Amino acid sequence: MTFDLTAPAPTGSAPVVPFSFELYPPRTDAREAALHETIRQLAAVGPRFISVTYGAGGSTGGRSLEVLKHIRRETDVEPLAHLTCVGNTYEGATALIREFLDAGILSFLALRGDPPAGAAEGDEFLGDLESAAQLTQLIGRVQAERSPYTEYGIPGLPGAVGVNRRRPAQVAVAAFPNGHPRSRHPREHIDALVAKEAAGATLAITQLFFDAEDYLRFVDEARDAGVTMPILPGIMPITSPARLHRVLELTGEARPRALAEALARESTPQDQARIGISHAAELAREVSDHGAPGVHLYAFNNHETVLAVLREADLLATSPVGRRTITPHG
Repeated sequence: MTFDLTAPAPTGSAPVVPFSFELYPPRTDAREAALHETIRQLAAVGPRFISVTYGAGGSTGGRSLEVLKHIRRETDVEPLAHLTCVGNTYEGATALIREFLDAGILSFLALRGDPPAGAAEGDEFLGDLESAAQLTQLIGRVQAERSPYTEYGIPGLPGAVGVNRRRPAQVAVAAFPNGHPRSRHPREHIDALVAKEAAGATLAITQLFFDAEDYLRFVDEARDAGVTMPILPGIMPITSPARLHRVLELTGEARPRALAEALARESTPQDQARIGISHAAELAREVSDHGAPGVHLYAFNNHETVLAVLREADLLATSPVGRRTITPHG
């Protein structure tokens, strides 16, 4: 499976809006079984891929790679590995990419990553790679150095082998509908996305947004600047005031007043979750109705919430009425 978001639906079912999920590796061994069950539940609904986050500055795949290998081994879903380059050397990043490729991981999300709190641009520890575009190029270069094919034995013919051409790595990148918090000028995030595609990226996944118009405006601006790859909307169910506060701290997004007030009015976690699910479902409906090439849901390792979003948005339905094939450029 690749990032072909225009692939037709399986025979016998109607075309549906593609969707995908993001997970993070378990922080303790005790949470591993719960994550495996979440993966099983998410894989059962047929996502295009499941991505797994990765901390900056590491030298090995660690827990992230173990989760990706589990997805590849136990499901039919494409595993997508997050890679960051902040704090890493060329040699370290190259070794990490090879480790993932050796494990059969061929889909990546190339990220620059956030510098440590208080860090200034140009500090030494930010590493050899200065941007996600450079990391994207490095992924392509590392794969190009590998053998272009794999061999397999032919039963009944001792010593004979057949060959399969290696599937090229697919590289996704991040996009920021409301601008990157460290942008130095208003269009820097658009210029960066153009550079990422020029470096070989084949898909963009957006940072979260709270208003569908923010995503739709951003797509128009990116297209006007020459970006042609699919731009997948990233949607995060905000199911509590505490989660909203934390997300705003991390992303620098403006406070969504209506959502914040709706969450604050509810007194129980169940009612707050209902508000967040409804808001995310409405976003998913609106962007897909306006031509988004799919929906990417940040799952927080909880399958129940994101599956509820898809159900409420009617994106799990296979009814032959009211669905259309999605094209990558909306």
